[in-house]
Amino acid sequence: MSADQPQILLVEDEPAQREVLAYNLESEGYDVRRAENGEEAMLLVAEALPDLVILDWMMPLLSGIEVCRQLKTREDTRNIPVIMLSARSEEVDAVRGLETGADDYVVKPYSMRELMARVRTQLRRIRPAATGGQLCYQDITLDPERHRVNRATQELKLGPTEYRLLVTLLERPGRVFSRDQLLDHVWGRDIFVDTRTVDVHIARLRKALTQHGGDDPIRTVRGAGYALG
Repeated sequence: MSADQPQILLVEDEPAQREVLAYNLESEGYDVRRAENGEEAMLLVAEALPDLVILDWMMPLLSGIEVCRQLKTREDTRNIPVIMLSARSEEVDAVRGLETGADDYVVKPYSMRELMARVRTQLRRIRPAATGGQLCYQDITLDPERHRVNRATQELKLGPTEYRLLVTLLERPGRVFSRDQLLDHVWGRDIFVDTRTVDVHIARLRKALTQHGGDDPIRTVRGAGYALG
């Protein structure tokens, strides 16, 4: 798994549908984690925050509606997009799903092409770099298609790890990332790296961002982690 791949949590209790969905998502280049019920989904979220959740409404143990409600009431997960899947086609059900906090509502049976388009739309909103969009913060601009970073009129030279760190911070300005979260996003869950390594690369990124002048835009939050701005 590449750390740059958007991470999707797929929560579906029907095995055949879960595997078909996972296959299509992985074919699109996404890193997919699977859960067969709501309780397992919340455990996986506690292990690592996904970029997006695809969530079936009707599930044993903990319904999709309840999982969505819990995600949207927690500070660390409220901004994760949730696409709700449901066989309920009545307007009142769609309204209930959206009022619970779901960002989109898709009625079964659905077109796989349409669902993939909706996934891309939600990811474009929260991870524009994953879909080729430029990232900007104050006078810093990152162009993922050309793999270039500029500050004001000066092009900056960044190592690959510092580049991925900057992408992560630029996609969510103001959000505080813990060292463990940065390890997940930048190095990937499958690679063991000491959390102190994050500090080393943040220091290198700071040096790169200020090499032609300008204030250091990275904020250290004592006991919590790092944020841009």
